[in-house]
Amino acid sequence: MASSSFSFACFFFLFTLFSFSTNAANNGKHYPVGHYRHPRFASHNYRDALTKSILFFEGQRSGKLPPNQRITWRRDSGLSDGSPMHVDLVGGYYDAGDNVKFGFPMAFTTTMLSWSVIEFGGLMKGELQNAREAIRWATDYLLKATAKPGIIYVQVGDANKDHACWERPEDMDTPRSVFKIDKNTPGTEVAAETAAALAAASLVFRRSDPTYSKILARRAIRVFQFADKYRGSYSNGLKPFVCPFYCDFSGYQDELLWGAAWLHKATKNPAYLNYIQANGQTLGADEGDNTFGWDNKHVGARILLSKAFLVQKVQSLHDYKGHADNFICSLIPGAAASSQAQYTPGGLLFKMNDSNMQYVTSTSFLLVTYAKYLTSARTVVKCGGTFVTPKMLRTIAKRQVDYLLGENPLKMSFMVGYGARYPQRIHHRGSSLPSVAAHPAKIQCSWGFSVMNSQSPNPNILIGAVVGGPDQNDRFPDQRSDYEQSEPATYINAPLVGALTYLAHSFGQL
Repeated sequence: MASSSFSFACFFFLFTLFSFSTNAANNGKHYPVGHYRHPRFASHNYRDALTKSILFFEGQRSGKLPPNQRITWRRDSGLSDGSPMHVDLVGGYYDAGDNVKFGFPMAFTTTMLSWSVIEFGGLMKGELQNAREAIRWATDYLLKATAKPGIIYVQVGDANKDHACWERPEDMDTPRSVFKIDKNTPGTEVAAETAAALAAASLVFRRSDPTYSKILARRAIRVFQFADKYRGSYSNGLKPFVCPFYCDFSGYQDELLWGAAWLHKATKNPAYLNYIQANGQTLGADEGDNTFGWDNKHVGARILLSKAFLVQKVQSLHDYKGHADNFICSLIPGAAASSQAQYTPGGLLFKMNDSNMQYVTSTSFLLVTYAKYLTSARTVVKCGGTFVTPKMLRTIAKRQVDYLLGENPLKMSFMVGYGARYPQRIHHRGSSLPSVAAHPAKIQCSWGFSVMNSQSPNPNILIGAVVGGPDQNDRFPDQRSDYEQSEPATYINAPLVGALTYLAHSFGQL
């Protein structure tokens, strides 16, 4: 009895999720499970969304902006970053709507942008160079932050004081305090994620800039050694400054596994494979947590390592295929004993109230990526009595991306600048305040709050920014003060780049 009800639950979920008839754009037609429509019937211009998803990163740039800067309402900022510690930390990205440079999410953003290019860069065509430039803006900064052996600079800006102001990055006069980790104040999670970012990026530049690629790979090796040797969480040593903003709740074990996986991929050094084999279990390789984001990398490591087994036939990593399959099954109600995924009434994957869209984009990326690996190996995922094919995974991902782009109860795109209706009052200082060109005079710290609390639309369109998204009931108030739902972030966009590239290609748009 239990088996038959399980199968029915899976079938019903898959049939419902994979049907494309839920939106008016489909003209009431039903399409078979796992099949795509003819490219000319694509419900979205995924190529346009891809272009905008990469363009967003230019709006998040810190430092001296280049002559080819396309988001022109931004100007130079943070040009003395690092000076309190007599180090050059100019550049990098502001993580979200504030003016702080947080190393932990910036490194994860870099890793995911790089992974997007590694898997799908060959399909990007005209956007590949823009994606590389987005990655290099981060890696140039991460090289600066790791230039001194045994020290990693992990944050620029006092977040508490920054959040007490609402001012443009070009005007900021809050302390640009610099925070570091070293052997006495370790930060394994940040160091290992930084190593992962540098290693992944080294693969991106292997052909286009081999010298830069080697620099990145060498630095990744050194940074990972530091992360592994001096173990401890930066949330402890730097707690007043990094918490509650980017506290590490999942521990640093996942970053060590993730970092080792990327170094194995980038260097082909068997020492990293040995490290993974020897330490995988103690680092939580088989943990059931199925949340993937800037804090928890377990699922990403499982998917990445499963490729080595599925595609490169590294037999010693066969367990990771099973771990990855468990993640896939967790997305299908009734297919896993724990970690059941929750969906809004409109069909959006829902993990938490704060910036939920990051989990939508990261999961969508993992789905299309794992589908690629499964296709190469000519295999499927078995969830109890149900076989889940690569086409099904791609269709789940498409449904999530389509929701983000406007196929939802509000008929609203959650990407700024895409579609006819999108958020007008995003929680973002530079976007919400008059630009330097429109208002050359300095905007003081507290004056900006009158704008932040107003109902006026943001004067500067941060094209491509994906906001935190709707609540569990598909509601989105579009209030600037609602940072949980209205704030964009680099780590929301980074995995979306890969998913959009795949979809644009599959519909003949690239």
